[in-house]
Amino acid sequence: MPPVNYQKDLSPTPRLKGSEGFFRLSYEELEDLNLQAKKERSAGKPQSFFKNKFTEILKKEKGIKAVTVCFSDMEGKFHMLDYNKSFLLDSHDNLTFDGSSIHGFTAQNNSDLRLSIDWSTFRYLPADVFGDGKVLVFANVRDKDNSLYLGDYRANLMTLTEELMKKHKITVNVAPEVEGHLLEGVNAEQNFDEKVGFEVASKGGYFNVLPQDTLRQFIDRVAEATRAMGFENEKDHPEVAPGEFELNYKYTDILLAADQVQIYKVISRQIAKNFGLTASFLPKPIMNINGNGMHTNISLSKNGKNLFYDKNSELNLSKDAHNFLTSILNYGADICLGINSSVNSYRRLDPHFEAPNEIKMSATDRGSMIRIPLGNEKSARVEVRTVAPDANPYLAFYLILQAGLKGMFANGKELKKMYEIYKKPVKKIPGNIYEAIKAFNGSDFIKEVMSEDNRDKYLDLKKSAADRSPKLLGTMVKSGEIWYHHEVTNQILWSQF
Repeated sequence: MPPVNYQKDLSPTPRLKGSEGFFRLSYEELEDLNLQAKKERSAGKPQSFFKNKFTEILKKEKGIKAVTVCFSDMEGKFHMLDYNKSFLLDSHDNLTFDGSSIHGFTAQNNSDLRLSIDWSTFRYLPADVFGDGKVLVFANVRDKDNSLYLGDYRANLMTLTEELMKKHKITVNVAPEVEGHLLEGVNAEQNFDEKVGFEVASKGGYFNVLPQDTLRQFIDRVAEATRAMGFENEKDHPEVAPGEFELNYKYTDILLAADQVQIYKVISRQIAKNFGLTASFLPKPIMNINGNGMHTNISLSKNGKNLFYDKNSELNLSKDAHNFLTSILNYGADICLGINSSVNSYRRLDPHFEAPNEIKMSATDRGSMIRIPLGNEKSARVEVRTVAPDANPYLAFYLILQAGLKGMFANGKELKKMYEIYKKPVKKIPGNIYEAIKAFNGSDFIKEVMSEDNRDKYLDLKKSAADRSPKLLGTMVKSGEIWYHHEVTNQILWSQF
């Protein structure tokens, strides 16, 4: 079936039918449509273009029944609301929700917040994952006065990148490497028993899983779905630990990269559930094997030129790149809680398992917070290895970018002080969540880039989870650090504390 060209014809066209006649597009058609929208976004089309285009499609396309509107809370938990198509068309400029029911948002006596649709994120969805006749958009959270809500880090990241473009013509590109574990059983995290632990769904490891192994079949299905969603896949494979997986996709602008992290995790979890399994993004679900990271590759460009490349400089990195990464190292302890946001995160930072826990940079040492991959004019970049896959991607990318920009735009005196880090003994990042909380709370940098109110809200959330877990990590993964994890918890578990 040929792809639908909505630019030429907005009328409904014959397609695969699902329940009640709502469409169930082929993966080939999904990919064509989603890549078309992605290309238009990359070309810098204005929000009005996407709003006009996609509201017209919603009006004309009878195969669409609902629009899934997505946003993330301060910890990065992904929230999805399905709006009836007709209602959304009439009310898209007045979508409200109860912010007091979202961790880290408003208080009960000041609860109403708004959702502002980012029409450039419109995506057609694979029906076998999301259901028949659905499309998806991301939204930014707005306050009652319609200003962007300061507790929404998607909105904060968007604002920061828009300012960079306006003032300096700089764009930020990111490629995250998100690792996870495939575990036996449905809802394995909610049903976790520390006396038993998790069981991996496959015993295979790095590159050597058989073609029809459960892990390989799961990876293939996730890859098919992300490709259909326009991720522009590059490679996928089992990782080092048994039952561990990773899928890599094309470098893209930082906001889209964060959106894709959220979609990728939802797709993985749903497909795993379809298999009767659990896709977990806990940083260290099982002791004595490698944990899961989200290595974050980042570079800046201006007028199409990679600002991080200089073939005549050390490691082929420009002065801008060295200043950027040196500043991240200087703020490594400060931002640690934002990029390693759970009690379980600090188990992963074990030096026996290629843990990136040393505040240094290296081209070869994978124990470094920052690694410099081999690169050319197109691919020169900085890889921040200390990020955990359960971090809020918007907040994590925001803090990394803010830290790097401090060095990019520092004066000579400030830079001289930053570069003193290379003359001192190498320090390690905080070894547990309590040390990370202390560094985060005492940081003037965090207070500046997050605001004191947001910092305090985030700290309260992290302390609340930490207080429900043993203060000493020990050698066994504990039930509390799983049950009260921000991506795992539910109201029943919290009420039983």
